[in-house]
Amino acid sequence: MKTLKHWSLEHQDNSTVRLKVDGKHLLCINVLEHDLFRVRLLKDGTWRLGRSWTVNPDGNTLPRGRERDSLDGFTNPGYTLAWAGEALQLSTETLRLTIAQPLHLTWEAKLNDTWQYLAEDRPTGAYMLGVRTHAHSHFLRRLPNERVYGLGEKAGKLERSQRRFEMRSLDAMGYDAENTDPLYKHLPFTITQTESTGSFSIFYDTLNTCVLDIGRELDNYHPHYRYFSAQDGDLDYYFRWAPKMLELVKSQLTLTGGMALPPRWSLGYSGSTMAYTDAPDAQDQLLGFLNKLDKEAIPCDSFHLSSGYTSIDDKRYVFTWNTDKIPEPTALTGAFNSAGVRFIANIKPCLLKNHPFYADVAARELFIKDSETDSPEISSFWDDEGSHLDFTNPETISWWKQNVTQTLLEKGIASTWNDNNEYEVWDHGARCCGFGEEIDIGLIRPLHSLLMVHASWEAQVQHAPETRPYLVTRSGCAGHQRYAQTWSGDNRTSWDTLRWNIRMGLGMSLSGIYNIGHDVGGFAGPQPGPELLLRWVQNGIFHPRFSIHSWNNDSSVTEPWTHPAVTDDIRAAIQFRYRLLPYLYTCLWQAANDNEPMLRPTFLDHEHDVTTYADTDDFLLGRDLLVASVVEEGATTRAVYLPDNGAGWWDFWSGQFHTAGSWVEKTVTLQDIPLFVRAGAVLPLTANANKATADAQQGRTLALFPTPGTFTSTSMLFDDDGVTKDGPHCITHLELTGTDEALELTITHEGEMSFPFSQLEVILPVGESRPLHYHDQRIASGEFISLGGSQ
Repeated sequence: MKTLKHWSLEHQDNSTVRLKVDGKHLLCINVLEHDLFRVRLLKDGTWRLGRSWTVNPDGNTLPRGRERDSLDGFTNPGYTLAWAGEALQLSTETLRLTIAQPLHLTWEAKLNDTWQYLAEDRPTGAYMLGVRTHAHSHFLRRLPNERVYGLGEKAGKLERSQRRFEMRSLDAMGYDAENTDPLYKHLPFTITQTESTGSFSIFYDTLNTCVLDIGRELDNYHPHYRYFSAQDGDLDYYFRWAPKMLELVKSQLTLTGGMALPPRWSLGYSGSTMAYTDAPDAQDQLLGFLNKLDKEAIPCDSFHLSSGYTSIDDKRYVFTWNTDKIPEPTALTGAFNSAGVRFIANIKPCLLKNHPFYADVAARELFIKDSETDSPEISSFWDDEGSHLDFTNPETISWWKQNVTQTLLEKGIASTWNDNNEYEVWDHGARCCGFGEEIDIGLIRPLHSLLMVHASWEAQVQHAPETRPYLVTRSGCAGHQRYAQTWSGDNRTSWDTLRWNIRMGLGMSLSGIYNIGHDVGGFAGPQPGPELLLRWVQNGIFHPRFSIHSWNNDSSVTEPWTHPAVTDDIRAAIQFRYRLLPYLYTCLWQAANDNEPMLRPTFLDHEHDVTTYADTDDFLLGRDLLVASVVEEGATTRAVYLPDNGAGWWDFWSGQFHTAGSWVEKTVTLQDIPLFVRAGAVLPLTANANKATADAQQGRTLALFPTPGTFTSTSMLFDDDGVTKDGPHCITHLELTGTDEALELTITHEGEMSFPFSQLEVILPVGESRPLHYHDQRIASGEFISLGGSQ
């Protein structure tokens, strides 16, 4: 690659400045928002791939993609262009970009009416392009006190400095959650917190395999730097500034299409194991699970139907049913649906060469084609070889949707589990239809994961248009959160995995992928022992996706009742999950409606508190709950730092108040789940839930956690029927105020739906002694307040 050096101004208009670089390349800067610029580098003045699928600000990108030159969906507010000597400056009211010779960009943010340094390219060479290839690199100067986050599903510490990461989706079964790289997902997005000028994010809009080095590499000829590099494709990145990191997280979700609001039942416990569907009597095994749920009094709303239902011998054949193992699929799904447990069926995008449908699909040219012939590409898949479906072919999408509908949905299956969709096609030049403009697979491997999910989503929407769809995907890229939930793939059973998966989930959340979880108990490796399984469940109940899922090397099964010695404690933890559902569902709605992340590192809401940046196992669920999972074997104490929120924290269980910015050393037994609540919060709970469906018979409790002294604090609660798309809803506003002498609760409602409860139980922490009033009536903790009928 050659370093780009000299540039001249070629063109400007209301939204774009275009530079000619080294006499033949184009560097285009788009001013998209006051705080958002886009930088595009076109080798020889043309795109290698002129469409994007991950940028989706107007919701119209899929399935055919978005022209890369499009500025639709942005306000394009205009800018000021001026020369500063030989340098060119573009300024909005918030952000200023200075372009110097040789090619070198410097970013400044306006704070207190003063431009302050934010970031810059590496001054000794910032942009490189291949001479005979489309390889390209972008180098940034690396400052000593900055912190870097993001990059999605990555192993190790949440702060990414001094490490090198690759985006190259792999089926990394049994990975090391501290060290393995790459993993399943493609998210080349970083957030950098500076020492004094807020934070900036960079999103590289590429689906090509790429590397992001966050300061691991050193070179004596350059100051400290970090870089992005890819061997093909185009350099096209979005640079955004904000005073707070939370704004950058929310903005990334907006840029890539927002998030789906799944049905409420998706928050319930979801059973899963490969052992049932791999068994020769799979139908009996599955029905036995229902019976065991009832016997053990374990609430459950769904079951991940592993791919064994499609097996012939030890292989998997998507859209087939093994009727020897499951002789009556419709009767099976009917039994589960009657029990309120919905199936989420596993589907895969690769057909083995002896698949019953293979010849027909090949004749219809629905597979990705080999780079040198018109035959289907051949790749390793499930201990054999097969061909991957080409989701850039409209005919493939139609075929897929038809099979999802006829094979699954019409048999009573509610949802799809889009699995093994990493698209490990290593013939870089294998050819995709590209919706009529052929594309090399190497440029768009993660796109097929996204389009697979989108096709499944369309099938479900068309089959049940009034119902919110629910889907799961293992692999993906920016944008898949608009359609599906995800998880951290096939993890390995160990205490280390429990700990490092927490950070992996937070990394996804910081990168705009909110609806996530982990295989509770571990997927590969040994069966977890009693203590590890219990601690994993106690952590998993605080994640949007809560599923105990296992393969286990010894073919054993991990279930809530696997270890009788801790079954009671696991049941209690799962039941507590269901008590939290009103709060979880409100957080889920805020994620979809307001772009608020559900899982949050403690620093995200407390940037001023330097202690929160230390590596920790703690995290926030929403803004109100601080979860301090026990992740050490044999632990008898758990040290917890309570961030400086200006109000304080309550121990959920003991009702003890703790000052903000303090350490707590909790004694823990196996039954203990350290949990703290932000002072001022009103936490909505179910009184008695055993299903995630919205049911007024379950009752509703408001747990109040006041702030000492004089204060006013607001919380909210979201209710709807839990399943209907764009149905009526009710937003309940909860205002809690207090003085040294008394507390007062005010409740108001808005929305098209009546509040579904006529009375509410109100509880206070045992450490709170001030009297509580509602509508001038004194209310004791544990009493019910009447709302005078549904509001």
